[in-house]
Order: sequence, then structure tokens, then C-alpha cells
Amino acid sequence: MDSVVRAALRHGGIADITTIGRKTGLPRRIEIYFHHFDGELYLTGRPGPKRDWEANIEANPGFTLHLKRGVIADIEVRGALEPDRDERARILYRALTESWGSEPERVSAALDRWVATAPFIRFEPVDRS
Repeated sequence: MDSVVRAALRHGGIADITTIGRKTGLPRRIEIYFHHFDGELYLTGRPGPKRDWEANIEANPGFTLHLKRGVIADIEVRGALEPDRDERARILYRALTESWGSEPERVSAALDRWVATAPFIRFEPVDRS
């Protein structure tokens, strides 16, 4: 992976992902926000019912991250649900305040709901060297 792509990953932002449907086996592409904190990459979304893309990654951890803003690249990655509640809270707090600019007081008040029901995937590039 070249340095421009690495820098884009460190920046975070909007990208597409293509997952493999857990029931159909067909590729499914959506737009999503990804974050980079402390050397780790994450996919998150708003609280609510479990998303198909999250269930697809749980069933088929390999997916493609499609960078599309500034840097154009398709990156093969592997993801997993983050089971640790404290880690989810820490990263979601940062995503909400640092990436999305929400007020810390509002985030603190709503954080339990986000931790309980927001989709949350930790992912990393697949080393193809």
C-alpha cells in the first residue's frame, strides 16, 4: 500500500464498502463513514437496529473499502465486531466529538444508547505482500 493511501486511511472520512451478503452471497455496496484513532480503523453508524452491512461483515469478515474522496483506491480489509463495551464507548465518544463535531455534553448524555445499538466494526487492511 502506498503512502498516499496510508495517509487517506489515517485521515478517515466517507468511503464505500462492499460486503458479501450473508444470505445471498452477492456483493453489497454502501456509503459509510470510517474513522482512524490511535492506529486503528473503525466503521460506525447511527444507533438503531442491526444493519445488514454489519451482519454481513460478522458472517464474512473480508470486505472492500473503496476510498473515493481525494484518493481513489480499493483496499481489501478484514473486520470484526468490537465486543468490549468500554472500547466501543471510548471510540464512539471520539467519533462523535472529533469526527462529527457533536458537543461533548450531548454525546455523554446519549453515549449509552450509542454503545448499545450503534454498528461498530474494527477493521484492518489485508496484507497482500
